[in-house]
Amino acid sequence: HVQLVESGGGSVQAGGSLRLSCGASGSIYGDACVGWLRQAPGKEREGVAAIDSDGIASYVDSVKDRFTISKDNDKNTLCLQMNSLEPEDTAMYYCARATRPRPERRLRPEVYNYWGQGTQVTVS
Repeated sequence: HVQLVESGGGSVQAGGSLRLSCGASGSIYGDACVGWLRQAPGKEREGVAAIDSDGIASYVDSVKDRFTISKDNDKNTLCLQMNSLEPEDTAMYYCARATRPRPERRLRPEVYNYWGQGTQVTVS
């Protein structure tokens, strides 16, 4: 069983930065794809960034060149560095794990079978 715990959310002004972290109990690597997804009030959950077992990253267009996903296999930790934050980035952010999704589906919420509780990011 995998448990994921996010941290690092908070409130920041537009243009600022935040770094989200996700710690896992139980391995989240091997053939797993791990990612960050978010859900804003009144909107559907969407994939933000994902990284597969080979270290290949995928991003939703709206965050490219602003967000960077990374993982530390030794520490079993996943991170999301968020720069140049915009009010549209305001959402609950979730860390999640999927088992070998097809590359074109890595940002699809339905492929993820383990989820953290989420951490709130508010940009004003």
